[in-house]
Amino acid sequence: MRPAIALIGLPSDINSSFVRGPAAAPAAIRAALWSDRGSLSCENGMEAGADFTLGDSGDVPLREDASDDATIAAAVRAIIAGGAVPLALGGDHAITRAVVAGVHAAHGPLTILHFDAHPDLYDNFEDNPRSHASPFARIMEDGHASRLVQVGIRTLTHHCREQAQRFGVEIVPMADFTPDVVPVLRGPLYISVDIDGIDPSEAPGVSHPEPGGLTLRELLAVLRRQTAPVVGADVVEYNPQFDTHGRTAILAAKLVRELSALIAKNAA
Repeated sequence: MRPAIALIGLPSDINSSFVRGPAAAPAAIRAALWSDRGSLSCENGMEAGADFTLGDSGDVPLREDASDDATIAAAVRAIIAGGAVPLALGGDHAITRAVVAGVHAAHGPLTILHFDAHPDLYDNFEDNPRSHASPFARIMEDGHASRLVQVGIRTLTHHCREQAQRFGVEIVPMADFTPDVVPVLRGPLYISVDIDGIDPSEAPGVSHPEPGGLTLRELLAVLRRQTAPVVGADVVEYNPQFDTHGRTAILAAKLVRELSALIAKNAA
């Protein structure tokens, strides 16, 4: 049986700070993914449809309140129960806590590989503990991750540095970055990609651009080294209103393909 990956759209940005917009991302990523301008071939030689199934579970109907966490987790559990690996399309990064909760229910404590400009470890950002700046603090408090490795971080505040020490988070900063400094991780592995982890010269369509980031090639090099079973993933924080000529949507769609191919390869 071919490995199966199921996309799940989570169009929520109620927990965004400064500006909203990522709720429009799932539709824009899908349009780029299925566009005839590209193909479904992947860099590891696999091709969606031929070597693995890339399905789409549609968007989860969300109310944009605290009840969404249980709704998202239940939808993720249903995908896993159906034999597929969930690949979530955010939405802002707040959705990751609920996705991880759903994956954890099936697989137990996870190793998480997190790409981002920001550590998202705030205890309470702008009086909102569910903020998109806080999901990894909640994930660690929930006991859903046995190891958290963050790559591309370049905005580490004193508070988040203290939080990282509190939770034992391993941070790979951008200063002197090379892909081989990122460890090869054990599974079950969950991968979270915040688009603003990539330099805004390549991915301008984000709410909080931070210069000096990863290139897409560097991110893919890190992924290529991972050999553990990938049991879930997300691509978050794409904001179409700041994109130029759909560049970031195309990049996000490539990430979806390459994450899917990695899931399929490591399941073999």
